[in-house]
Amino acid sequence: MSCYFRHMAGVLAEAGIDLEELKKDKAKKKELDRKIHALMGVEYKDCPPTWSKVKEVLADEAGRKKLVKALKA
Repeated sequence: MSCYFRHMAGVLAEAGIDLEELKKDKAKKKELDRKIHALMGVEYKDCPPTWSKVKEVLADEAGRKKLVKALKA
């Protein structure tokens, strides 16, 4: 798993994304990881800054809802 996916279980579930399925499907996991990096404006494969930005977004309920909506798309 990407270093931060395990910390996002609730958000991913809210977006209809199954962590167990991601563990089995490396292509889907990579696609989601790239998407999250892009949403956070961080170059792909730079995990710590991405997680820092995700935490900032999740600290605000409106940000959380926006992220969930973006992940559903």
